[in-house]
Amino acid sequence: MIDGHAPLSRAGKKSTSENPIIIQAGHLTTTRAATVKSLLLASGALLWLLVFLVLPGLIVAALAFASRGDYGQVLWTFGWDNFVRLAGWGIFGWSADYLIIIARSLLLAGTCTILALLLALPVAFFIANQPIRWRYLLLALVTIPFCTNLVIRTYGWILLCSNQMPPAKFAAWLGWIDDGTGLAPSAFAVTIGMVNAILPFAVLPLYPSIERLDWSLVEAARDNYASRWRTFRHAILPQISPGLISASILTFIPSIGMFVVSDLLGGAKYMLLGNLIQQQFGASRDWPFGAAICVVLIIMTLIGLWLMGRRGREAL
Repeated sequence: MIDGHAPLSRAGKKSTSENPIIIQAGHLTTTRAATVKSLLLASGALLWLLVFLVLPGLIVAALAFASRGDYGQVLWTFGWDNFVRLAGWGIFGWSADYLIIIARSLLLAGTCTILALLLALPVAFFIANQPIRWRYLLLALVTIPFCTNLVIRTYGWILLCSNQMPPAKFAAWLGWIDDGTGLAPSAFAVTIGMVNAILPFAVLPLYPSIERLDWSLVEAARDNYASRWRTFRHAILPQISPGLISASILTFIPSIGMFVVSDLLGGAKYMLLGNLIQQQFGASRDWPFGAAICVVLIIMTLIGLWLMGRRGREAL
């Protein structure tokens, strides 16, 4: 409506309520035409997502309800057997092995996410407080690990954790490990390797939020004699919460499905969900069971995203 009159189309006809005339990019058009144009522009990206994301996801979901043949072939006889097996029920009764792997994966992913955020916060604050000419260089240094393959970086940690290196000798001197032994394979080495792998994913989302901080709120909190913790809790944390949520998502999701680090630094003995999936699609050739684990992993990831998004909305 313009000046109390219904808008006119180019042909001079009044628009209907089902197809009103709107202005898009400086031109008069209808809602239906704008929708069609938007769909055509986005068709390439939508097709890409459909072929390489939605379709494989549907195939994995269907495969999760299939069964394995005697020689590793897929039998398209649908049932819940794979999920029952993942819950611990097998031919020899109930076992908690798979549930322990799921719990261990969630615990390790949560621990690595928290450690990565605790390490990333001071790094992001340090970069944001530097002169502008240095910030881009420091951010480039943060992204340098992306230029090196994860396997190569993990082998580097294997060398650092060996019994000939100072960290292992120092740990032996403190009595944490036996003399002549290394820090790997161990759960500690797996945690360090995973935190190292996901740390850049925590720094990069935090930096923009910290750079846009309104420091006048921090000064106001200090003027009102707020302690350092209260200043951080009430003046800084609400402003950087979007960056914290993004960093949590970008670190938790890779952590829960990572298998290279745990396979190498854990000595193939520290089984996580990623290792279990790799095993089913590899040596065991039990694709339906591996697909069922993938479906459970996707569901847990979606639940985690929903919880983080809910906390983010509450924080805002």
